[in-house]
Amino acid sequence: MAAGSEVSSHLTLEATAAGNQGQHVKPFTPEKAKEIIMSLQQPAIFCNMVFDWPARHWTAKHLSEVLHGKQIRFRMGMKNTDTVPQFETACSYVEATLEEFLTWNCDQSSDSGPFKDYDHSKFWAYADYKYFVSLFEDKTDIFQDVIWSDFGFPGRNGQESTLWIGSLGAHTPCHLDSYGCNLVFQVQGRKRWHLFPPEDTPFLYPTRIPYEESSVFSKINVVNPDLKRFPQFQKARRHTVTLSPGQVLFVPRHWWHYVESLDPVTVSINSWIELEEDHLARVEEAITRMLVCALKTAEDPHNTRAWLNPTEVEETSHEVNCHYLNGAVAAFLDHYKTSKGVEIQALRTSKENLQKEDLNTCNRMEMEGTMAAIKQEAESLFGPDLVPVTLRSKETPSEGGGIFESDGKDFVDKDGKHFAKLFCADRQQTMSTSDNAGVDQMASNSAPAPSQTFISTDDLLDCLVNPQVTRMVAQLLLQGKSL
Repeated sequence: MAAGSEVSSHLTLEATAAGNQGQHVKPFTPEKAKEIIMSLQQPAIFCNMVFDWPARHWTAKHLSEVLHGKQIRFRMGMKNTDTVPQFETACSYVEATLEEFLTWNCDQSSDSGPFKDYDHSKFWAYADYKYFVSLFEDKTDIFQDVIWSDFGFPGRNGQESTLWIGSLGAHTPCHLDSYGCNLVFQVQGRKRWHLFPPEDTPFLYPTRIPYEESSVFSKINVVNPDLKRFPQFQKARRHTVTLSPGQVLFVPRHWWHYVESLDPVTVSINSWIELEEDHLARVEEAITRMLVCALKTAEDPHNTRAWLNPTEVEETSHEVNCHYLNGAVAAFLDHYKTSKGVEIQALRTSKENLQKEDLNTCNRMEMEGTMAAIKQEAESLFGPDLVPVTLRSKETPSEGGGIFESDGKDFVDKDGKHFAKLFCADRQQTMSTSDNAGVDQMASNSAPAPSQTFISTDDLLDCLVNPQVTRMVAQLLLQGKSL
């Protein structure tokens, strides 16, 4: 299907739903939407769910009027594509109003103003991670314009959301979020998402430098990878989708993502949904924080900005981090004291079982007995109102013009297998090589270049705070405290 007809098709669907005799008819009830979010293990696009949200009209121009005169911090990055990711520590920052941003973004050159040192043809600007509670602190009524309760989360609105406003080329480096799952509402412009499943973590070369709580970054620029330095990345399974206005993307827990703005102005709203697994994840993050801060501060106590992400503004002293770790452990144990104790019991397993849990392997007999039911249920969910983000073939070029990199319909292949690569059959095959892949990845991270004969602090940290390692340490720590 041509890109234009594909866009038209989905816009028509949305318009039809919005204008159905004046009735607000949505394809999923809040209860069903939440059921999908809590059970689906691959990214998917919700269509026709937000046509009546007031925030549907939050263009950058509208927001500039709402936030008239308010100073916002923009991250400035280069449009040229290098093989090295543009981490936030390497970017410069500008304090400006949305009016000033829009003037600069229209390529109206000026010798004055906050953007005067940034050639619009060479730079992009991104107002990212803007929490509503800070941005609209004196306009809290506007929180009601975002209605996440339609997705089964009563009372959730803009108060639990963040706003993202960017120019063409603005992007976030490839990373995974340690906590929760993610719902992203595209308001203005289009964004292309490159997503990779959790099982491919060894192929993404994870790093915690720069350090930001809840963000595990990839060393790779996934749109221009250095395959000589990171050869394992060729094994990663890239899922791509271009998110258009009026659509909501569901990003499951621990899916890697790289997000880039495709239009002159993009506006997005997102909300991270808390999950039961976050209790353990917070312990893992506290361990990571303590190790990273201890080693990097010891290495250079006067230059924390070189490794601490600009979003991290809290103290990094060892005393503070010890308190942080103890708080995370206490919260985990308190939470499960009042529950059925399932997680505590799970922590009292052998090393072999812990490894199996960490790698999410499936029992072969259970897999064979449940695959038919999983396949049938998954296929029944997808259609014009819930479209899977599909695996991109190796031959597909990265630049695509349609809403979906596949047409959003052919989500069953010729053998009848669902594209959801995280189902047990695909996961079993993938994880059969993950043990070695993890070792290979860590070795490759630390492997010195021909002229490099020493191991750096960052090399050591890549091993010590590798997600698989911190998961094992957290489980052992909690196991000892719960006995």
